[in-house]
Amino acid sequence: MSNPYQDAGVNVESGYKISKFVKQHTRLNGNTNENIGNFGGVYEIPEGYKHPVLVSSDDGVGTKLLLTNEAKKWDTIGIDCVAMCVNDILAQGAIPQYFLDYISTGKIDAKIEEILKGVIEGCNQANANLIGGETAEMPGVYGENDYDIAGFSVGICEKDDLLKKENIKSGDVLIGLKSSGIHSNGYSLVRKIFFQDHNLNVESILPEAPEMTLGELLLTPTKIYVQDIVPLLDERLIEGISHITGGGFYENIPRMLPDNLAAKIDVDIWPKNKIFNILQKYGALELSDMYHIFNMGLGMVIAVDPSKEIEVLELLNEFDTLAYTIGEVIPKESESLILKGDNL
Repeated sequence: MSNPYQDAGVNVESGYKISKFVKQHTRLNGNTNENIGNFGGVYEIPEGYKHPVLVSSDDGVGTKLLLTNEAKKWDTIGIDCVAMCVNDILAQGAIPQYFLDYISTGKIDAKIEEILKGVIEGCNQANANLIGGETAEMPGVYGENDYDIAGFSVGICEKDDLLKKENIKSGDVLIGLKSSGIHSNGYSLVRKIFFQDHNLNVESILPEAPEMTLGELLLTPTKIYVQDIVPLLDERLIEGISHITGGGFYENIPRMLPDNLAAKIDVDIWPKNKIFNILQKYGALELSDMYHIFNMGLGMVIAVDPSKEIEVLELLNEFDTLAYTIGEVIPKESESLILKGDNL
């Protein structure tokens, strides 16, 4: 007997298989994750909070996902999706607690499990529980090989510990935390530069980065900053956080500042990931434009009291050089962000 729904192009059994896969590969507080397969994910607020507030974020990965199909590599894009959500939560001063994913595709096949491997890995890196999600097979909306992914995450903190603009004062030190690469913003321009303007493909090897293919270079997953930032939040060492996403330095750093203050940053201080030099060269981009678009090697910028600068740097750089003092907060005269450097 035929299944009318399956005849219309939707394989119901594949959805059950995905739920089983996630349940087998996730753990919640050391036990099997019983949320997977239910109608809703349940999460119990941890004890010890006096006035807890929840901080939520949802996001996707933009056109970076198009590269996964071209490279036939889907096991890292889920990390990107988790990162974009939990890093925003950290920027509010909250600690990520759980995550849910949404994947829609024309046909559920082996790539979905690969994508979910990345989601699970991202949740592990973020110390966040994967408590549910949805995988939707939507023939007619997507081609068989097409898909999209989005995520939703929730964090928690005491209300008094939320990072607020008024916490930041003139004289605070700005510390930048290294990025892993482009992260998940600007890929429409990235793809135009490499694949349209220069007729390259994901298998191309650039002389500036001979150790990997262009696809591998561009699919480097977004860094998740939970392990770096949470200890600083626990010790109340941070006054403000900017997650450097779409819009680069110019859009994101002013978001953490009150209207009467500005950020002054020396861009010559930290080493840049090679991908940004490559992008500027192949795209013939002005350096100032690069700071309007990309993270330029710093995925987060934090503001700290100058008396805590050394302590913060020692904590962040305990095992590897991750962070650099890049500038300071100053009274605002006209612009909210002032970049200085030899090539600007």
